[in-house]
Amino acid sequence: MALDEKLLKILACPKCKGDLEYDAEGSRLLCHACKLAYPVKDDIPVMLIEEAERIEG
Repeated sequence: MALDEKLLKILACPKCKGDLEYDAEGSRLLCHACKLAYPVKDDIPVMLIEEAERIEG
C-alpha cells in the first residue's frame, strides 16, 4: 500500500522543512537538500532525524 497523496503533500523534512520525495521501492521518504532518507514502516513515516539514513548524491 502506498502513502496517501494528501499526507505526502503536508509532510516536510524535520531538519530543513523542505519537500520530501516518496521512494516506494525503498519504502522511504527522501530529502535531497539534507541528503537524508526517512524510513516508512508499516505505511507509517518515521520522521525522526536520528532514524534517518544518509543518502548518496
